Amino acid sequence: MSKVAEGSLAASSMVVKAETKNLNFHYGSFHALKSINMPLYEKKVTALIGPSGCGKSTYLRCFNRMHDLYPGNRYDGEIKLYPDNTNLLHAHVDPIEVRMRISMVFQKPNPFPKSIYENVAYGLRVRGERKASIVDEKVEQALRGAALWDEVKHRLKDLAFNLSGGQQQRLCIARALATEPEILLFDEPTSALDPIATASIEELIADLKGKLTILIVTHNMQQAARVSDYTAYMYLGEVIEFDVTDTIFIKPKNKATEDYITGRFG
Repeated sequence: MSKVAEGSLAASSMVVKAETKNLNFHYGSFHALKSINMPLYEKKVTALIGPSGCGKSTYLRCFNRMHDLYPGNRYDGEIKLYPDNTNLLHAHVDPIEVRMRISMVFQKPNPFPKSIYENVAYGLRVRGERKASIVDEKVEQALRGAALWDEVKHRLKDLAFNLSGGQQQRLCIARALATEPEILLFDEPTSALDPIATASIEELIADLKGKLTILIVTHNMQQAARVSDYTAYMYLGEVIEFDVTDTIFIKPKNKATEDYITGRFG
């Protein structure tokens, strides 16, 4: 565990679901992430906070190998996924399979130009599931998991674009849940939503953490305080401090963290 993760976490008996070990990331010649060591605890929510450009989204996207989609990007170090001890960054690990195990929800709702049903079924079909009864069951299960089933069960053939913004984001969460991921990544999931839809997504995150591990990037410190169990403060590609959320917000150990939390910086 990184030095930033010591202290009140030292005696923690929480199960580590994944961890980064000396993780570095480069956009071409730009060194964006610098030797990050940090755990993700199983069935807990970890929030990443920090000023714009500090590396939060870059770090998040390492977990499902999104950076592989663009030339010139380079990882160093490891991201270990437990309990099978798989290094997600190993050259022999298939990024498509990684994205089945680690799903992602983006900043703005991005439903496919398909029906509500086909949006959720998409990942199942990519995985090779062809049996209609199984797809039906998993689509319903995912929509229920995203607290959307009761609102759309009679209109599954409607275009996803006919849903409201908040419903579209919950549909994207359902799409992410359909492949039964072990980790769910959220990149500013409520920044494009109104306060009512935001509250709905936050309630959903609280429900989901009983089933899987969640890593969320947010610029909203109040949101981080509300939804997360652990928080990491990032600055210039480094994790400055990582701890239990209450400790980070009430009694941070690092002055840089305190300055950011209290608004004196950033």
